[in-house]
Amino acid sequence: MAEKNQNVQEQDINQLLKVRRDKLKELQENGKDPFQITKYDVTHHSMDIKEQFERLEGQQVSVAGRIMSKRVMGKASFCNIQDLKGNIQSYVAKDSVGEEPYKEFKRLDVGDIVGIEGEVFKTKTGEISVHAAKVTLLTKSLQILPEKFHGLTNTDIRYRQRYVDLIMNEDVKDTFIKRSKVLSAIRRYLDDQGFMEVETPMLVSNAGGAAARPFETHFNALNEDFKLRISLELYLKRLIVGGLERVYEIGRVFRNEGLDTRHNPEFTLMELYQAYTDYHGMMDLTENLYRHVAKEVTGSEVITYGENQMDLSKPFARITMIDAVKQYAHVDFNEIHSTEEAKKVADEHHVAYEDRHEKGDILCLFFEEFVEEHLIQPTFVMDHPIEISPLTKKKPENPEYVERFELFMNGWEMANAYSELNDPIDQRERFEAQEKLFAAGDEEANHTDEDFLNALCVGMPPTGGIGYGIDRLVMMLTNSPAIRDVLLFPTMKSLDK
Repeated sequence: MAEKNQNVQEQDINQLLKVRRDKLKELQENGKDPFQITKYDVTHHSMDIKEQFERLEGQQVSVAGRIMSKRVMGKASFCNIQDLKGNIQSYVAKDSVGEEPYKEFKRLDVGDIVGIEGEVFKTKTGEISVHAAKVTLLTKSLQILPEKFHGLTNTDIRYRQRYVDLIMNEDVKDTFIKRSKVLSAIRRYLDDQGFMEVETPMLVSNAGGAAARPFETHFNALNEDFKLRISLELYLKRLIVGGLERVYEIGRVFRNEGLDTRHNPEFTLMELYQAYTDYHGMMDLTENLYRHVAKEVTGSEVITYGENQMDLSKPFARITMIDAVKQYAHVDFNEIHSTEEAKKVADEHHVAYEDRHEKGDILCLFFEEFVEEHLIQPTFVMDHPIEISPLTKKKPENPEYVERFELFMNGWEMANAYSELNDPIDQRERFEAQEKLFAAGDEEANHTDEDFLNALCVGMPPTGGIGYGIDRLVMMLTNSPAIRDVLLFPTMKSLDK
């Protein structure tokens, strides 16, 4: 029975689609092909008219948008059109537009894009509207929009057909408008701080700067294999060497890893580097930047995400990784002096590790297992073990640890920052250690970058650097449950597979 109903439904849809194509054919035969129209002069958007009604009442305006509903009566009808800023009603009467144009209006479909010229007025029920003097069909929609009451709810279709999702779901459009505002606010803030926006290569011979597996491709013209970048770091540091002092880049990076609510293989990263400062300077900058962006985009320094409320107006907490593990796991790594001891404690606490892991790696595993979920309010977790930080300066008083922090909010890592390692001899040794890890099976280990080492030999000043996950920040500021909800076109498995 269900299969029979589905077949009937498909036949009905096919018939409706045929009617739309027949209408288009008729228009074309009558010399009224909407696809021949190349422009339309819009004077106002829907929200502009509503916000400025007192000034615009009785004035002639020209609006354009998609018909989202239509109520046809005898000699007068109503339609609601949706544009970038919202929607507005139009009153279309035969006496105002003419008998033949009114017949043409009645044949329009929901989904068609029209231009409407007319006078701004308010109906008897108090709705601000446009009294149409002329209706122009600009685009004939040959597809049927989802039924208004049920809407577009299938998440797979929403992600694959984002263009329909944006039409049907106002909150989705709002999310992506806010995403644009986030990027604009970041750029304004950094520009005011004297930073210079730059662009660096996406196709690289050595994908370094992060612990991740890259995508690989072949460049036919040079007959060489290249990789898609996993980070922005090493090229931006070259620019610090070149004397640019304050640089940032907002761009796509690519990591050959799994998909989940917070990970997409293609995502937006922002990295910035500032000469003559350290990771404490990066903490101050981050705190001020996050407050600025939250206030600009949401109007408040208090963010609500799900059940959690985060107050960015207060000073962000600062804690070392060792102290955080001691607080939440009740294990003091200051009292653990060897990898063997660390593995014994890991066994006792049922923390899984690999044979190649050393004491610092196991400290990080304890942090992930016992601490991250508790870090709801903005918190800088500082002083990571050297084993997991191959590009970071050692702490002079304790060289087993480095001058690094990660920012956590809502239990998520939001940013990662260092006092950048600028000693080329130390950096070569760190790369060599990473090569050994790769040989031992760690596919995410860094590889030696000889040109970057040469840049460090030329000389890089003391520098602070940081990377921010833009998509996670947008998720938090828009209360979006998954990273796919803040990517216009997220990575999806092909329907052909």
